[in-house]
Amino acid sequence: MSVRKLKPITPAQRFRVVNGFDAITTDKPEKSLLVPKKRSGGRNNKGKMTARHIGGGHKKRYRIIDFKRNKFNVAAEVKSIEYDPNRTAFIALVEYTDGEKRYIIAQNGLQVGQKVESGNGAAPEVGNALYLSEIPLGTIISCIELHPEKGAAIARSAGSFAQLMARDGRYATVKMPSGETRMILLTCMATIGAISNSDHQLLVSGKAGRSRWLGRRPRTRPVAMNPVDHPMGGGEGRASGGHPRSRNGIPAKGFRTRSKTKSTNQFIIERRKK
Repeated sequence: MSVRKLKPITPAQRFRVVNGFDAITTDKPEKSLLVPKKRSGGRNNKGKMTARHIGGGHKKRYRIIDFKRNKFNVAAEVKSIEYDPNRTAFIALVEYTDGEKRYIIAQNGLQVGQKVESGNGAAPEVGNALYLSEIPLGTIISCIELHPEKGAAIARSAGSFAQLMARDGRYATVKMPSGETRMILLTCMATIGAISNSDHQLLVSGKAGRSRWLGRRPRTRPVAMNPVDHPMGGGEGRASGGHPRSRNGIPAKGFRTRSKTKSTNQFIIERRKK
């Protein structure tokens, strides 16, 4: 994993930092695992804009990712590590011994030719998916299920990981990427290792047009608006706008919005730090 700083032959390249793509082994995706991806432009079924700052961008095709890893006790060989335009992490194309091909989220250190497996009896090695009941304590894990057989939901983005801290009864204690400590059922699955492309956080786009290529439209700062448009608008000159809050008045940057009566609160041992 590496990043490259470009020689500034144009103004846009002066601050640009790009991914070295050292881990990528091919630029041709597996056709059988591609499906079309429809874009909404932030509009609902009536054509009304319901989400701002969305629209345009390069055309993409969705890669079907196996988040469940439910082909148990069948070895698979990593055929390639690929870029996925729909996520920050890299993906790996694996081929099982019976000939089936699937995409999985690539873990850091996953190599072409490596064998991966899932289910009972799999070794706790990078890329293997096991039940939380079988993973050694202290192991770095990712792609964690929150509900059994529902598929990976936690720690799926570039560079993210969690840590298995303890086991007690039916539950495992997991330290989440946010710093929260939470109980998860032992019958949930997780993959060994941290997610690939950990240098993603170091990238610098360099120009506004690159955001447009990603489908992000310009965003107006709330303090530049009028009071009729936003609670932080108005004021003489460059007024700061008071306390940061959303358009409908909910405070941000530290204000906790989680419901005090939410049923899953009982599984949270320690909240993330402010």
